[in-house]
Amino acid sequence: MNKKGKLFVVSGPSGVGKDTIVKKYLEKNDGHLSVSATTRSPRENEINGVDYYFLTKEVFENWIKKDNFLEYAVYNNCYYGTPKSKIEEYLNKGINVFLIIEVQGGLQIKEKFKDSILIFILPPSIEELKERLEKRNLDNKEMIENRLKIAEEEIEKSNKYDYLIVNRNIDSAVEKFSLIVNA
Repeated sequence: MNKKGKLFVVSGPSGVGKDTIVKKYLEKNDGHLSVSATTRSPRENEINGVDYYFLTKEVFENWIKKDNFLEYAVYNNCYYGTPKSKIEEYLNKGINVFLIIEVQGGLQIKEKFKDSILIFILPPSIEELKERLEKRNLDNKEMIENRLKIAEEEIEKSNKYDYLIVNRNIDSAVEKFSLIVNA
């Protein structure tokens, strides 16, 4: 009989390294990274269906009406959500599934999937996070300030997560992440 896969939720402030940690883990380990849907505009080099499903607000709201999401939330004035398709299928095949989503969605998942494992990635400090956001060169000053305000709100909710990892060094953070997932 197949052992069921585990559902891992990875959250943390924008720019903290969530995507990098999960993707580095999956380079050496099996698992499925769920692709989220969003109404935000694609960044340079982002590919629809690979990085996100980029949807119009109207299409996203239609998916909500059709109950196509495990969870969804508004973050920074844009919708983000986890499409239901394939998640249960992978879990039933014994494959671990990783969701990289914001805190509000993570807590929704925990309500629906009691066995899910929530991992919160923290920056060493807000100052370090600000430097990382500035170095990414993706947002203007106002957007960065907004992301930092949201980060402080998210960090306050990190105590609702099962595990916390401070990302001071990417290799060390990936190692800690691996220990949690493989435990």
